[in-house]
Amino acid sequence: MSTVAISIVVVVAVVLAAALIIRVVRAGAGRRERVLRRRFGPEYELNVAQHAGDTKAAERELEERLRLYGDLRTEPLSGELRERYVAEWAGMQEMFIESPEHAVTGADQLLARLAHDRGYPSGRYEEQVAALSVHHAEHVQGYRQIHDTAARAREGRADTEELREAVVHARPFFEDLVRPPHHGAPTRSETGRQHHHGERRSESGLRRWLPGNGTGTGAGHGHTRFGHTRKGGAW
Repeated sequence: MSTVAISIVVVVAVVLAAALIIRVVRAGAGRRERVLRRRFGPEYELNVAQHAGDTKAAERELEERLRLYGDLRTEPLSGELRERYVAEWAGMQEMFIESPEHAVTGADQLLARLAHDRGYPSGRYEEQVAALSVHHAEHVQGYRQIHDTAARAREGRADTEELREAVVHARPFFEDLVRPPHHGAPTRSETGRQHHHGERRSESGLRRWLPGNGTGTGAGHGHTRFGHTRKGGAW
């Protein structure tokens, strides 16, 4: 075989090897993306946006969260403590009618305590949110929103509608954290009518303040006791 032919064979082999390596790398990257998307859901897209579209940087951050908090063991709430939190959240909603700013600030502090009682880090807010994003990715953005809105409220920079929306978006996160163990998140058709054996009291406590259940003042008119703001908006 001539030198030219040998050179051609070598070049072809190198090109094929490089193409194979690229294919393997892309397959691995695609597999990693699918795993992270499945684990983090909306948190994946949010993190990519926060990294200005840099998918690799976003995925590195999410993988680091998984490394740090993926094996975090959390504790369920006792029935008594769960009832206490449900009552306290309902009280925050009632407070909103007279003092939206104080209600939002109190709700933000309540969520921080609730996360602590469930076993999540509580030394720094950023660390707590990172850990929560691994295990409550579907709703953790609601916690961020009410935390940021509470800071704006303390500075007098949040209007009533912004405050109301913060509590509305934080409520699914609260429900997620306060839900009894082994109780999956309700589907849309199940919301407000779940009846799980052994936890009827706690679940009824949750249902008492959920909007649209026809309880409290305003029942029969499509609103709950805590379903009004001064602007007439429903929670």
